[in-house]
Amino acid sequence: MKIFYYYLIIVNLIAFFAYGLDKYKAKKQLWRIPEATLILLAIIGGSPGAWIGMYVWHHKTKHLKFKLGIPVILLIQLIGIWLISNYLLS
Repeated sequence: MKIFYYYLIIVNLIAFFAYGLDKYKAKKQLWRIPEATLILLAIIGGSPGAWIGMYVWHHKTKHLKFKLGIPVILLIQLIGIWLISNYLLS
């Protein structure tokens, strides 16, 4: 279980900084991180980091698939954790 917590910390840090890096690259007109990659980071457990990164870096906040999609992914993950902890682990 301890490794799972480390995984979540790492994937959330990566997601957070990926949004910042993509914002930087957008301003400098450099090669960008694909939107699918940013969303994938949220799906694999980095949704809190992605959501915080969106608002800290002011990046992708006007795109509906990010503005609604990232919180929905987070909500689904939280419900999944709740279900697992209440029904499968008890």
